[in-house]
Amino acid sequence: MLLEFTKMHGLGNDFVVINGLEQAVELNAEQIRKIADRRFGIGCDQLLMIHPSFHEQADFLYTIFNADGAEAEHCGNGIRCVAVLLRDRGLVNKEELVAETSAGLVRSYFQDGDLVKVNMGKPAFKPADIPLSIDDQQLLYSLELDGMSVDVAALSMGNPHAVLFIENLEQAPVDEIGAQVQQHEMFPNSVNVGFAQILDNSHLRLRVFERGVGETLACGTGACAAVVAGIRVHNLDKDIDVVLKGGHLAVSWAGDGEPVWMTGPAATVYEGQINI
Repeated sequence: MLLEFTKMHGLGNDFVVINGLEQAVELNAEQIRKIADRRFGIGCDQLLMIHPSFHEQADFLYTIFNADGAEAEHCGNGIRCVAVLLRDRGLVNKEELVAETSAGLVRSYFQDGDLVKVNMGKPAFKPADIPLSIDDQQLLYSLELDGMSVDVAALSMGNPHAVLFIENLEQAPVDEIGAQVQQHEMFPNSVNVGFAQILDNSHLRLRVFERGVGETLACGTGACAAVVAGIRVHNLDKDIDVVLKGGHLAVSWAGDGEPVWMTGPAATVYEGQINI
């Protein structure tokens, strides 16, 4: 099976995008892992697939697979890339795009250049909605790890997130703690783990250890989760500049009952074909 693909990235969070609007495609987990392999395949953090949608409000159906082949619910950097690809291919010709995802409908808006603003939806805090394996909702949850205890803010941005606030991001043992938090019994579906350092009331630095991938250069839903947690736990401003290894995302949240808004770039690296 010969597949056409586009390699894209949002702040270094890189994707292989398969456009199923122009070709028939169905991949299993083993094939996805082969494509995502950085030595024997194309290489990516996530594989994104675009399909026709039968939802009356959606322009397309969008599915996300982590590098380990497991399906993910939401990807903020990915949705920006898909929007730019569809615009550049001439498959859409409007300022607002609506994607059908497993997390619901996601609306994207083109800004100047290759910036895309995304309505990332309302954050969820109830344990059953994240999900957590406990019943009592808390602002911070204490986790016992190997030889240490950490406090995390837990929420869903369509996918589960745990956010740790730390003093020194450079020295944070992201791989070690991230893996332990992901494997903790509190998170039955695993979790994306964010390490956030507050610079001031409107600036955060962030590193994210993602499910099925490890640490990435950027994570859109992770940035949104960190901002929401920072506002709830540390009373940060509603508009935050999130500084990731790959660049900056602008994230805003007006508070309970309101959606999170994220604005950032998307870039095409190259197009090609791969025989699966």
